[in-house]
Amino acid sequence: MSKSFLAFVLLERPVAPDMMALATALRTRHPELAKEIDVGAEDARQGSAGGSILRCGDQLIAIMSMPAAIPQDPGLWSRASRAWPEAKAIAARHRGHLIVSVVGRNQHLLSTARLMTAVIGALIATVPECQAVVWDAKVAHPADLWLHLSMQSFAPFPDYPFPLWVDVLPFRFQKGIGAVTMGLTAFVGREIQFQTSRLPLDALIKKVAGLAVYLIERGCVLKDGDTFGGDERERIAVRYKNSDQFNGMPVFLCTDGSSYY
Repeated sequence: MSKSFLAFVLLERPVAPDMMALATALRTRHPELAKEIDVGAEDARQGSAGGSILRCGDQLIAIMSMPAAIPQDPGLWSRASRAWPEAKAIAARHRGHLIVSVVGRNQHLLSTARLMTAVIGALIATVPECQAVVWDAKVAHPADLWLHLSMQSFAPFPDYPFPLWVDVLPFRFQKGIGAVTMGLTAFVGREIQFQTSRLPLDALIKKVAGLAVYLIERGCVLKDGDTFGGDERERIAVRYKNSDQFNGMPVFLCTDGSSYY
């Protein structure tokens, strides 16, 4: 399981952020952080090396400007294009990127994700060249969605912006429909693969999203062989498996009564 996160902010052209403007935007967008944010004098000058440090309380956020495109990942952009038709075009034409990470190891994952998301939102608010964000090499979304949802960075459970960190992707299989997450492994070591012959697609997506945010909040509380559900009539079985459909990745295989394996 990942002990931290790495985000790439794709740029139309290479630029270095104005760190003072970033800090001001972060304070404005998230007043609860206002007294914790500090930018050192050297970082405020946008040094030629392209790297800067923002301090927020006891956390250090590193931001590095890179004058090149990120390596292409066709699978990432194919997934993103399901809901975002322009994804592949943005990926092909960007000419620079910002790397955003939290300095140090063994950080609390949810707290780190919240803070990084807030900082990325402030970056997008102050750097017009921002086109998209790739979160932890797994999830890609357009900059305007990040600008909007990142305002919820410090919202209480379950309203924080987990869709920026975890995708929920529908699929079909022989006996019905399913949905699989992408990005949850960083939080709890596995993805969710939910298969059903009973639920309509919208209910399935809602159920998987709800389970994902619950696991992000509580940790890996589902054990192999557990069941869960809203009442006794809705009992969903959970198995630890390596997915048959998705290249053997470790999943919580969730089924709602029929035999799938």
